[in-house]
Amino acid sequence: MLTAFTAGLLLITISELGDKTFFIAVILSMHHPRRLVFSGVIAALAAMTILSVAFGQVVSLLPKIYIHYAEIVLFIAFGLKLIYDANKMPVSATQEVVEEAQEAVEKADLDNSQLKSIWSILLKSFVLTFIAEWGDRTQIATIALAASNNPIGVTAGAILGHAICAAIAVIGGKLIAGKISERQITFLGGFLFIIFGIVAAIEGK
Repeated sequence: MLTAFTAGLLLITISELGDKTFFIAVILSMHHPRRLVFSGVIAALAAMTILSVAFGQVVSLLPKIYIHYAEIVLFIAFGLKLIYDANKMPVSATQEVVEEAQEAVEKADLDNSQLKSIWSILLKSFVLTFIAEWGDRTQIATIALAASNNPIGVTAGAILGHAICAAIAVIGGKLIAGKISERQITFLGGFLFIIFGIVAAIEGK
């Protein structure tokens, strides 16, 4: 369980820093109370994690040998893809992610221009984050982890990782947003995925 917890925590914390959902939380917290934004964001990320782990448990019903090799291939392929993407990224890559997040928030503001209640802020934070996270690489990685590891450990680690990233975004995101390099984070995430793939291969021997 500790291994599953650690894997989920490391994978999410490193992969989520500086991505679209991170900057959505940063931007929302500049316009709304931080505790409401954090609550909405973490609720969405927790819901996504639970769904991913549940799907991973369904996948775990497949023959173990298939799951084992699929996990290895998935992690290493993701890792190589991330390193390739990072190598091709322009220096302004982070700015592009910020602009995408800003566009998503502005669109939500237009749709709810008259709604400033507690529930509307919570709902907006939840929906924007959930949509941005759907199909994200960390969702697929969480499914893969949950298919071959303790589901409670993966869930707890992933949710804690999300909570850490969301807290950083909401509390100090404005200060560090300009210092985060999407390129460097992507490189780091790529190496982490490859390490997980190697570990999965060694543990399966």
